[in-house]
Amino acid sequence: MANNHRSLSLPNLLNLDALACSFMGVCLIAVSAPIGAWTALPAPLLFWAGILLLPIAAFMAASARSVPVPSWAANFVILGNCAWVIVSLALPLAGLVSPNPIGWLLLGGQAGLVATLAVAEFGASNRPIPSTQGSI
Repeated sequence: MANNHRSLSLPNLLNLDALACSFMGVCLIAVSAPIGAWTALPAPLLFWAGILLLPIAAFMAASARSVPVPSWAANFVILGNCAWVIVSLALPLAGLVSPNPIGWLLLGGQAGLVATLAVAEFGASNRPIPSTQGSI
């Protein structure tokens, strides 16, 4: 049986990551106080995390438009995503923030999504780029 499963390309993954960062960033900026109240996470931390996400999203979107995506840009995004996951979990584990169960769900859920994107981006960045030239 043929495998018809197609993996997303690195540019598509970077665009998806940029969209997710943009959405999360705008939400954190716009409603940081209510999210902070629901999650017991500090509203200023949420607000500034949202501010940080917007230029990151712009970098991802710009990198996705390069053909091919420069390896340094892909590696920068992957390492940045890994750092985001680590910090998201380290802050409460170190006692620097004290989220309630909804806050843990938010932190864990977004960290899981970011980790999944980082793994997919790593895999896509290590796949050979298909040749557009015909064989001789």
